[in-house]
This record gives sequence, structure tokens and C-alpha cells, in this order.
Amino acid sequence: MCSGVCRFKTKPLSVFCMIGDRSFFCRFSNICYVERTYMIAESSSALRKLLLVVLVVAILIFAKAFLVPLCIGALLATLLLPFCKRMERAGMNKGMAAVLSLFLLVIFISGIGTLVGWQVMELTKDFALLKQKVTETIVEVQSYFLRNFGVSFSPGSLVVDGQNSSVAGALRGFAGSLISLITYFVLMLVYVVFLLYNREHLKQFLLRLSPPEKKDEMEKVLYNIAEISQQYLVGLSKMIFLLWVMYGIGFSIIGVKHALFFAILCGLLEIVPFIGNITGTTLTILFSAVQGASVPMMLSIAATYGAIQFIQGWVLEPLILGPQVKINPLFTIVALVIGDLVWGIPGVFLAIPVIAMFKIVCDHVETLKPVGFLIGEIEGKKKEPAFIRRMRGWFRKKKE
Repeated sequence: MCSGVCRFKTKPLSVFCMIGDRSFFCRFSNICYVERTYMIAESSSALRKLLLVVLVVAILIFAKAFLVPLCIGALLATLLLPFCKRMERAGMNKGMAAVLSLFLLVIFISGIGTLVGWQVMELTKDFALLKQKVTETIVEVQSYFLRNFGVSFSPGSLVVDGQNSSVAGALRGFAGSLISLITYFVLMLVYVVFLLYNREHLKQFLLRLSPPEKKDEMEKVLYNIAEISQQYLVGLSKMIFLLWVMYGIGFSIIGVKHALFFAILCGLLEIVPFIGNITGTTLTILFSAVQGASVPMMLSIAATYGAIQFIQGWVLEPLILGPQVKINPLFTIVALVIGDLVWGIPGVFLAIPVIAMFKIVCDHVETLKPVGFLIGEIEGKKKEPAFIRRMRGWFRKKKE
């Protein structure tokens, strides 16, 4: 029987088992059985994990209409939490503090929307000129390819007309989704108020879910998520505001038309790392080129972008964002791609805050620490100029 168990191995091994003593047969048979059982258990565990990941992704996709406003509301509630706590410490009722926080958020969003809308209206005044310039550029490109390569495009494939332009299609799509946008916005505001008001109740619920011996650890995780997320989101808001100021001053000095609009655009796109700031600067250069900007002006726009990125990377991020949450570039791009695949544009904007919070959880859960290490910033010696170190030390002293 023992040799029969071992015969599933290679043929020389089965012959060896048949001529050995019986005690060796039994020991070797047990080893084979344990090994096979372990391999089956490992395969079953890996399959369960894979199915869990597939199930989570499916839930995220099919529950998009519910989860997107909830997640955005949770992020905004985290952003408003310090102000809400300050109002409560000043003696204000919890409900009134939540409503006041929401009121300030609405004023801020309305102000940004009004400013952007005003700039867009200014931009649309030049729409006819932009359309003419784009049409002329496309015709020149068609002529160049026909002259040099003998390639001609099908009629109307590149020529812009009023009925088939992508702008008109985008406007129709925007009009079709306006009701959904309003619904999402109202739901988001409702979630902000109730998450701020019921935050202690939700905290107690999460603590009750954890085993008694893990409650202290769970409370520590929740505290760190709230604190570091607040620092990250508040720091990001401050950095975007400073980028608006720097881009606005830089573009105005260069003489970029609609400088304020492009400054706001470049600052807001900073929410999407790597891709956002490059996209904003590229759009600024393209629009300036269409409006007849000279080559030196376009080079000046690129130089302004480089200088601001240097200030952002060496001064703003270390001083304002701090070292609390750092994601390495590979997993930053992976998070952005997954966010776009799962939730589209809202997923792109939510990807970085969500993965930052996930890293905080990983750093405080023993079994997930390797995952936190994997997605975290790659440690290395980064030399920085002496004046940057002096500025950072002066800033920290003033802060203390």
C-alpha cells in the first residue's frame, strides 16, 4: 500500500520504495501525503484570495453610482473635520458645526466654480478664432502629408465642422449627464453632513467589529488614518492654492492669454500626480500656439512649468505635505489606471487619496506591512541644496 502511494512519483523512486524497509515506506508515504495536502491548501487559499479580489472589483464597478458620491463625501468630511472639531470645542452644537462646515464648503466650491465659469466665458469669446485657427492648422497638416508622403485623408476626417466637432459632442454629453451630476453633488453634500455628525457612532461601530484584544490596535489605526489623511488633504489644498498663485504670476508675466484660467487648470490637475501637471502645461502651450504665440513664449511657458515643479518638489511637498504618506511612482500610475478603469474620471481623482489611506492601514496591520512597504516610497539618499535645508529648518522653527 505504501509503495502504491509513492508510485505516483517517478518510476525509479517507486522501485526504490518497493525494495526498502516498511518503516521507511510509511514515513515517506506520510511526507508525500502532507506535501500534497499543503499544496492543495495553498492553491485553495490563493484561489479564495483571487476570487475575493474579483468580487471586490465587481462590487466597485456595479455599485459606482452609490460608492462614488459616498467616497467623495468621506474625503471632504475628512478635509472639514479639523474645522468642525474647532467649532465644537468653541461650544457649538455638533449638528450646527457640521452644517456650518458644509456651508463653508459650498461657498468655496461656488467661488471656484464662479471663477472658472467666468474664465471659460472669456475663453469662449475667442472660440470662433480658435476654431478658424484649428481648421487652418489641420488643412496645413493635410497638405504637408499629401505633399511629402502622398497620403491623403478621407474627406471630413480631420476637417472641423460645426455639426461634427468634438466640442459639440462634449456639450451634448454634458447636457445628458447634468441630472446625474446634480444628483451626485446633492448626495455628496448630504454624506458630508451626516459623516461629520455621526463620526463617533461610526467609530464605535468599527471598534465593535474588531475582537476585544484588537480594539486598541483598531483605534490606533482609525486615529492614524484620520490624522494623516487630514494632513494630506489639507496640505494638498494649500499646495494647489500656492500653485494657482505661482502659475498665475508666471503666465501673466509671460503674457499668456487667459492666464488665470490656465493657472487654475494646472493647479487643479495637480490632484493627478505626474500626468496632471504635464497635461495642464501641454494644454497651455497648445492653446497659446493656436492663438499665435511665438516660439520664445512657448519655451517660456515650459520654463515656467520647470521652475514651479522644482519649487513644488523641493520646497512645497516636504514643507506642506510632509513625509507621512508617500507612494512610489509605479504604484501611483497603477492606482490611477485602476481608478480610471473602475470609476472613470472620479476614480482618477480618488485613486491617490484612497491608496494613501490603504497604505496607512497596511502600515498598522502586521500581515499587510509587506504590502505597505511595496507601495510605499523607495528609500534612497536624496541630496538637496543647502539653502533648501536652511529654509526647511527655519520653517519648522517658526511652526514650533
